[in-house]
Amino acid sequence: MASIDSFGAKAQLEVGDQTYDIYRLDKVEGADKLPYSLKILLENLLRTEDGSNITADDIRALAGWEAKAEPSKEIQFSPARVIMQDFTGVPAVVDLATMREAVRDLNGDPAKINPLSPAELVIDHSVIADVFGTPDSFERNVEIEYERNKERYQFLRWGQSAFADFKVVPPGTGIVHQVNIEHLARVVFERDGVAYPDTCVGTDSHTTMVNGLGVVGWGVGGIEAEAAMLGQPVSMLIPRVVGFKLHGELPEGTTATDLVLTITEMLRRHGVVGKFVEFYGPGVAAVPLANRATIGNMSPEYGSTIAVFPIDDETVRYLRMTGRPEQQVALVEAYARTQGLWHDASTEPEYSETIELDLSTVVPSIAGPKRPQDRVSLTDAKSAFRGVLGDYVDAEKVEPKGYDEASAESFPASDSPAYHGDNGAAAPADYASAAAGANGRPSSPTRIKLSDGTECEVDHGAVVIAAITSCTNTSNPSVMIGAALLAKKAVEKGLNRKPWVKTTLAPGSKVVMDYYERAGLTPYLDKLGFNLVGYGCTTCIGNSGPLITEVSQAVNDSDLAVVSVLSGNRNFEGRINPDVKMNYLASPPLVVAYALAGSMDLDLYNEPLGKDTDGNDVFLKDIWPSAQEIEEVVDSAIASEMFTRDYADVFAGDERWQQMDTPEGNVFAWDDASTYVRKPPYFEGMPATPEPVSDIAGARVLAKLGDSVTTDHISPAGSIKKDSPAGAYLLEHGVEARDFNSYGSRRGNHEVMIRGTFANIRLRNQLAPGTEGGFTRDFTNGGEVSSIYDASVNYAEAGTPLVILSGKEYGSGSSRDWAAKGTALLGVKAVLAESYERIHRSNLIGMGVLPLQYPEGQNAESLGLTGEETFSITGVEELNDGTTPREVTVRADDKEFRAVVRIDTPGEADYFRHGGIMQYVLRSLLA
Repeated sequence: MASIDSFGAKAQLEVGDQTYDIYRLDKVEGADKLPYSLKILLENLLRTEDGSNITADDIRALAGWEAKAEPSKEIQFSPARVIMQDFTGVPAVVDLATMREAVRDLNGDPAKINPLSPAELVIDHSVIADVFGTPDSFERNVEIEYERNKERYQFLRWGQSAFADFKVVPPGTGIVHQVNIEHLARVVFERDGVAYPDTCVGTDSHTTMVNGLGVVGWGVGGIEAEAAMLGQPVSMLIPRVVGFKLHGELPEGTTATDLVLTITEMLRRHGVVGKFVEFYGPGVAAVPLANRATIGNMSPEYGSTIAVFPIDDETVRYLRMTGRPEQQVALVEAYARTQGLWHDASTEPEYSETIELDLSTVVPSIAGPKRPQDRVSLTDAKSAFRGVLGDYVDAEKVEPKGYDEASAESFPASDSPAYHGDNGAAAPADYASAAAGANGRPSSPTRIKLSDGTECEVDHGAVVIAAITSCTNTSNPSVMIGAALLAKKAVEKGLNRKPWVKTTLAPGSKVVMDYYERAGLTPYLDKLGFNLVGYGCTTCIGNSGPLITEVSQAVNDSDLAVVSVLSGNRNFEGRINPDVKMNYLASPPLVVAYALAGSMDLDLYNEPLGKDTDGNDVFLKDIWPSAQEIEEVVDSAIASEMFTRDYADVFAGDERWQQMDTPEGNVFAWDDASTYVRKPPYFEGMPATPEPVSDIAGARVLAKLGDSVTTDHISPAGSIKKDSPAGAYLLEHGVEARDFNSYGSRRGNHEVMIRGTFANIRLRNQLAPGTEGGFTRDFTNGGEVSSIYDASVNYAEAGTPLVILSGKEYGSGSSRDWAAKGTALLGVKAVLAESYERIHRSNLIGMGVLPLQYPEGQNAESLGLTGEETFSITGVEELNDGTTPREVTVRADDKEFRAVVRIDTPGEADYFRHGGIMQYVLRSLLA
């Protein structure tokens, strides 16, 4: 805690029979005018003021924040805790274990590598929906999960015993962000008698779900999280804050999903990358906590750092409902009111920018087929699907129906959100291709016979996956109950899912199944094939498991553009399933509806889902539950004792977890035979002091990429192809293809992850036109096309540094540290892009990769860059003088231009000088 209190802010707060020390915000002039989120940051500085890292001038600068000014003042933020999931948590713990060895090798004390802030890891990303539609789906999937991930789980159990203040929530419990809001989040933290706002950073971009509870927290890369665990503050510029005013109420028939897709579209269009978003106004009180969490969860999809709701009566109600101790609930309310953190709808803080939404204008929506921000009104879903089908189907295989007025009207207008092609560009302009996409159909649907003897036809647009999954919606009782009630009404009408649809239910916590059982709704979901498959991310993270075998065969034989519909937050290309080209986000009730419909080529408003037992058409409106019906079930089925019971011993795990053999010792004993957990090379040969930064000369381009290249494109989380470099590596090490598991599960093995970098099956490298996947041209071999990994090996042997060229929004999506780690280990020294998403830019610096930006209004095409040039980058060496150059000179053969250096803070410059954040932290601890 702070050793200096320049403002006399330390005081006491009595709550019941307990007294807490607090740091009063009203002791700092100007604090009362700040937005909620900046008040949280101000308290953080007050409490951690030490006269060097945090000074009185820093505190005054934040209190005197100029709303309209561009961010320029750096502050050091010390989060109260760190939260992780297993895909990103395993490599984080691998790094900590490696750092312990490095400290020992440099004659230091390995025990210094230990969390100084509480760290909690929830295992939720590993379960795959291999088995579905059966009563024992959950049990069988968990059994397979333990078999696949034994090495990883043993390693995490070692970490739990080897590191202090590090806890693991075992498999089969719930999704990290839902466990966070239902149990782990404190809202107001108490440690050593001091009460202060609960803040966190997490190794998953959707950490922002906790913003719905009034907790300021956001996603960072695993390497930044490791630094925070080891006591390093997060370096940041005081951000711009966008105020989002809400008024009105959601209309009948709409869901939280519809609201969040609307907000996502609005904020992505407005431009909030790197900014804080804060909700205020009279409509806030009308937004239930679960809806707030859903909105906060999607913050990465619109690009903001956070999307926070202030504390109010609804926050307190939710804490009570989820079984928090009464003293904790009382502390939250008393602290928030005392510190001016309690929401007052009648006052409006000053914001950098404002945006407004009347909740009554929200309409039922979906988003897709490949970006969360591409919202489509449900009324336009069929025509929007047809409008982009041509982008996914070979035109020769599509038979136009012919032009007529009706079909012309169904094609979305060019200014409609439904009208978009690759990377958000307009759909094909010429009528022939537009007609094929908008009004086309296959010349003959593919007929298949399923294993149970059922015969059916599968066509373009067939829904082959319908998944209720992901933290986004499975925290929300209204949409989960809504889905179950819709299932009940459908079953009572005699409807069933279409036989080619893989249906899965993966709730965010055990509480969901508790209230389903209490309400008597589980049998109806089971009847439609939505049996419980696991408590985890499943389909949303790419763990959808295989399609129905015969369906997969037909999709590949006929090159069908089939569809997944999921209640998730991510639908990027190649993420959900390798057989599925088009992916749509939807609310849980709509997921059930599309399982009944079986196709995206259906107007859910005007075409029937099927026929009832009397042969009458059944429409969506006939089975859609009313808000009153949903509310009655929510009120009667959910009770606080469900939460207290399910979370009573949350870290203990089941019998499998408890009986697992666990390695011992404070330094991990690496197994050379392991294909899951291996010691990475980050610290090999690291000197005690950093070597000078050098300019880059003789570099070649490894990949030239377009806009909206996500971290999924750079470092996929899904399945590993047998003929990929990663697949070849596993086969060479005795792993059979059926045991490959996923890239996400293999993140503890750098050998797999290097080979998987830029290996997404949908990646298009413009340097190797006509290819899709992880291919490039190798200029050490005459420009021959090869895998990106193989080319990187040749470049490394030749001593040739590498660069990446890209367009706008480079690195959007998940806070995936391996997207930066893999890039660095491939030998990439610099990335040149039009713009970056915040987390990935930071991660690149954290791995010693230089992020550069083209001059304003310029890009590779306008500068005439083909990717075949040899690059040199000069001016980087200015960093050795303790300053950060604003620009450097880039020369590509005979072309020369200035590029903006995107090292944005002095702290980031320190990390880069040391070759990365881990090296910086290690040297700091040794010093």
